[in-house]
Amino acid sequence: MSTDVRVPLDHQQPYSTAYEQMLEKVRYEGAYPTRERADEVVRLVLAGLGRQLTGDERVDLAARLPLEAARILASPSPDTQPLSGWAFVKDLAARSGASLATTRWNTGSVLAAVTAHAGPELITRILHQLPTGYALLFGRAELAPAA
Repeated sequence: MSTDVRVPLDHQQPYSTAYEQMLEKVRYEGAYPTRERADEVVRLVLAGLGRQLTGDERVDLAARLPLEAARILASPSPDTQPLSGWAFVKDLAARSGASLATTRWNTGSVLAAVTAHAGPELITRILHQLPTGYALLFGRAELAPAA
């Protein structure tokens, strides 16, 4: 089931300063032409991440994000089967109709802003909860455990 978290632009309430700053970071990181495009990408990726996270990590991340972003993250129910990082990108591409390369770019742009809000310790906890393949999406090396 697809959850559409987009709101028509003429029905939006003004955003908080913190969310505006997050959108500007995503706009800059992703080289998006408008704030509205950055907002679309943020909504897609945060809703997708919200479907993957559970427990304390989901709650703690929502607490560190701007209110608007926290609401997007918390709106979908977590999936019963977590997706690998690559499957996550493919799922977002299918939901948005964008190419895999564009979706990977969009995901990295949003997760860079998420990382700035969350901090390294929480991101490490999140990566331990998620299946393999997410570290690169968060801008980290994917390290395999020593044999």
